[in-house]
Amino acid sequence: MSSSSVQTSPSPSHEVDAETDEELYKQFTDLVSSWPSSEPMPFLPLYRHDKGWYSSLMPMVGAMVADARFAARPSDIIVATLPKSGTTWIKALLYATVHRREHPADAAADHPFNSLGPHECVNFLEYQLYTNNRVPDLGRLPDPRLFATHVPFTSLPSAAAASGCKVVYVCRDPKDNLISMWDFANKFRAREGQEPMSPEAIAELFCLGVSPSGPYWDHVLGYWGAHVARPEQVLFFRYEEMKLDAAAHVRRLAEFVGLPFSAEEEEGGVVDAIVRLCSFDHMIGLEATKSGKTELVVGTAANSSFFRRGQVGDWANHLSPEIAQRIDAITEARFNGFGLRPSGTK
Repeated sequence: MSSSSVQTSPSPSHEVDAETDEELYKQFTDLVSSWPSSEPMPFLPLYRHDKGWYSSLMPMVGAMVADARFAARPSDIIVATLPKSGTTWIKALLYATVHRREHPADAAADHPFNSLGPHECVNFLEYQLYTNNRVPDLGRLPDPRLFATHVPFTSLPSAAAASGCKVVYVCRDPKDNLISMWDFANKFRAREGQEPMSPEAIAELFCLGVSPSGPYWDHVLGYWGAHVARPEQVLFFRYEEMKLDAAAHVRRLAEFVGLPFSAEEEEGGVVDAIVRLCSFDHMIGLEATKSGKTELVVGTAANSSFFRRGQVGDWANHLSPEIAQRIDAITEARFNGFGLRPSGTK
């Protein structure tokens, strides 16, 4: 092993040492490479983990290295989502809530979001931290440490479940999730010189369960079951309900992570200030969004690419009624008996 120094978030200015462990990465790379793989979707082949979920090679390897080496603390908070399920928004809300005293939301001109995107403030374990043969030393990061992941609950780092750390999960209507992923995928495909995928093509794969970190239904049910069993450890949000009442969800989030708003903060409008700070309209106007970039193991992404429309029901502009009905039928059948109604329904 050798050591290097990498700059990581959630303390963006904090330098974190990282060892390199080429042997461990090679072991997992060889293993994942031996598993079945699909055609490129969105632009890289997806491998099927032996626990049944899909991912491109490097993030899956990173998730396995994180499982082997991540040392969790009870105070850690992990955002968990499927890709394109409101990840950027929940990261922003969590960061702004946890750090509201040192970075007041009503002092927006001085907030870190002016220079750093939410993904730079709350790093993915498998896309940003455990990458490129690195094993970061995260021990010096102050509590509470904020991380994120797209992996299913069954593949969370084992130390996370054992530590009792908090997990914040957001699910989204599968049809909107699909269309947002389709748009994001085609941006990467264009950059790689690949032909764009049609909504019909990506929907077919989606319905077969072949999607990043999918199948969608397994992912949602895994975290839903964990929430039902341990609601004090796993918080379960729906994107559509967040859109209807963001302030109520910010209050629930603060309570869940042990940082409830005081009466003085409520009277001072702190909750509303956080909602405004993290709103779609405000975030897309920031220089960090317009010109910033986030380094991911699958490539560099413009921060603007993480912001599409943020609307509920936009799938109707892109999916045929037949495809929508097929997805709804799968969702109803898969969720039946689990006490979980499909997202986007009342």
